[in-house]
Amino acid sequence: MPNHGKILELERCPHCAVDRPHLGHKTAFETSDHTGGFNRLWVMYTCNRCGGAITAWSNKGSNFIQEMYPAPLEVEESIPERAKAYLEQAISSISAPAGAVMLAASSVDAMLKEKGLTDGNLYSRINLAVENHLITEEMSHWAHEVRLEANDQRHSDNSAALPTAEEAKKLIDFVQALGMFLFVLPSRVERGIANAQRS
Repeated sequence: MPNHGKILELERCPHCAVDRPHLGHKTAFETSDHTGGFNRLWVMYTCNRCGGAITAWSNKGSNFIQEMYPAPLEVEESIPERAKAYLEQAISSISAPAGAVMLAASSVDAMLKEKGLTDGNLYSRINLAVENHLITEEMSHWAHEVRLEANDQRHSDNSAALPTAEEAKKLIDFVQALGMFLFVLPSRVERGIANAQRS
């Protein structure tokens, strides 16, 4: 996490994902809990590009930020390399939503292939993932939305509206949830079991 200052130094704006944003200090205030403890300094910053606000807190007397809201979008390390690269590029492309949507769909595609689902098109592999109990029926409905939106862009469907940045964010949320379900949680469970066996 970065430090408090007149400018909040982040790689990307958590709202619009612009590279190296100008996040200027707007206001600051202190809080404590009902006993007078847990003293925190809260600072609000705003993005000069999109106008989005970021609130960050540190312990009183320290400039080191403990948490911020919204937190910057990050991709978990346990997601396979190709899927991770597509997802990172999708996050970086939110300001170009049509591209972000296609990259998000490519990340879904790469995740399913990593699980051995390589035959057929993305639609059939999503259905197979449900049959193999890799994802839930509800996740498959969400996944089809990602795929259908991406197809509209890839095939230049003139009847389809161009996606918005908000729609791209929703699709990226799905891809992150899918990555968590397929790779991150199983990896954490394996680590937990291994640590318990060593104890």
